Amino acid sequence: MPQTKKFIIDFDSTFTQVEALDILGEISLEKDPERESKLQAIKDITDLGMEGSLTFRDSLIQRLEILNASKPQIEDLIDALKQKVSKSFERNKEFLQDNAEDIYIISNGFKDFIIPIVGDYGIKKENVFANEFVYDENGNIIDFNRENPLSSNNGKAETIKRINLEGDIYVIGDGYTDYEIKASGLANKFYAFTENVSRPRVTSQADHIAPSLDEILYINKLNTKFSYPKSRIKVLLLENVHPIGVDLLKEEGYEVEVISSAMSEEELCEKIKNVSIIGIRSKTNITKKVLENANRLIAIGAFCIGTNQIDLETCQEKGIAVFNAPFSNTRSVVEMAIAEIIFLMRNFADKSVAMHQGKWDKSASGSFEIRGKKLGIVGYGNIGAQLSVLAENMGMNVFYYDVIERLALGNATKLDSLDELLSTCDMISLHVDGRKENKNLIDQAKITKMKKGAILVNLSRGHVVEIAALKDAILSGHLAGCAVDVFPEEPKNNSEPFVSELIGLPNTILTPHIGGSTLEAQENIARFVPGKIMEYINTGNTYNSVNFPNIQLPFLQDAHRLIHIHLNEPGVLAKINQVLANYEINIVGQYLKTNEKIGYVITDIDKAYSPDAIDALKTIPGTIRFRTLY
Repeated sequence: MPQTKKFIIDFDSTFTQVEALDILGEISLEKDPERESKLQAIKDITDLGMEGSLTFRDSLIQRLEILNASKPQIEDLIDALKQKVSKSFERNKEFLQDNAEDIYIISNGFKDFIIPIVGDYGIKKENVFANEFVYDENGNIIDFNRENPLSSNNGKAETIKRINLEGDIYVIGDGYTDYEIKASGLANKFYAFTENVSRPRVTSQADHIAPSLDEILYINKLNTKFSYPKSRIKVLLLENVHPIGVDLLKEEGYEVEVISSAMSEEELCEKIKNVSIIGIRSKTNITKKVLENANRLIAIGAFCIGTNQIDLETCQEKGIAVFNAPFSNTRSVVEMAIAEIIFLMRNFADKSVAMHQGKWDKSASGSFEIRGKKLGIVGYGNIGAQLSVLAENMGMNVFYYDVIERLALGNATKLDSLDELLSTCDMISLHVDGRKENKNLIDQAKITKMKKGAILVNLSRGHVVEIAALKDAILSGHLAGCAVDVFPEEPKNNSEPFVSELIGLPNTILTPHIGGSTLEAQENIARFVPGKIMEYINTGNTYNSVNFPNIQLPFLQDAHRLIHIHLNEPGVLAKINQVLANYEINIVGQYLKTNEKIGYVITDIDKAYSPDAIDALKTIPGTIRFRTLY
């Protein structure tokens, strides 16, 4: 960092995510019967002061009077604040340590708790300017040092005058008192820091609105850890992605937009133009046309198991990595399958409807135990295999069929053909993927091969079963019942009507695509998919990507990492290495994997790279995408 640049950073809601006195109130008022109302009063007073609607000194006097705090509670406050440092400051700890000489904390908070927090980030005690508590002989806070200019209005500007800083001064803060430094003519720029809180009166006065420290370092060409600020990575999340996923991506520093429903192709073509990451579930289709409009798209997260709604081939051609959650909702789907098999074998659904209509039918006719029955599983992947284990533990005899050779678990029996499975088993549960070849896998001819009185459960994909044929089989009595969770055509959101030929059929359970819709499954998915995407962006790792060659590497230390995605054709790696040799760049490590269409190379180098070298790597014939990590 050039010595002529000085950064002045606020503490509350900037260096930390919170207002320290609010947290102190939670500690000091823990046993106060009026705790909630007093805490709200402290927050209201803080906001009025930060917006400039209340003089700072008045706000400080009022808050300390309510707090009634003591010195031992300051130690508890410090412990709490250490867990609340802003994420972008944590990410850039190395930058703060390396440039501690030119970083100042000027805050209307108190040195008592500020110095222990910022000291962990290398910031010098003598560079911290803040208020000071006054204690009585018992350690109770009774006042503050009223001679300190930071206890008065415009105190930050007065403090800067006194310390007489030289060079360009950049102020980073969330409050009106931070803007006052620039307004007083004492700073070159004021950055309104909005990672934790955004105050309209403050942002309207800012030279630049900064959603993170990454953004500030980037625009000042000081971002040495990441080649691109995370605040400029725009994320679009559709279809009610679980809030945990939203929070994880926001905490990483990305700009996140959330839309509750799916979007049509035309809507998405417009919306996706400046999006870097998109997260979807099963109803949104990422088509070739959509991808042609995705100018900045780096990665797609499918917050579900399937990816047939994504044009994976075009994603490969454009160098867009796709990640899904192949295991996260397995248990939820399996439990639903077991439950529906039992319900259908006992005719519970129809009996429940009859009871609601005042009909009492205690007959055991058509009602069976599942123990000893033959369960046929079509598709023996993650879900089918786990269903096999649980079903066997409940006393069922399990048979399965899969086009891929799969190892049988427990006492399950592999059958050689789908026809054999259908004609053998009392109940059939479908767990195949969404590939086009599986359309109408269970059609009229296949249903005819099923045992009379069998039941069918489809928790896989809507196009796998011929709906008209299934309806005829239920009405004719050839099948005793069915459970369907997925349909060829599904509403895009909860306000659209559901239409199906299966509505109203006897012993038929219809559910709105909720096989994986449990809180546990959605939380697992919401943690897994963002984790893989962030790992890909931060390290280049593609492990668990469904369309990229899989590479898994640790986060790199003290070097630079270059990512090159190219067509899988001879000679590309040699050309990459020739470029590096031409620019006298030494390779620390290099990792290459390919699939049938693309090659993926990660190259670690031990010296800074010139823009000319990067341009040369980007123009190698066959290059799909190139990016630098740090």
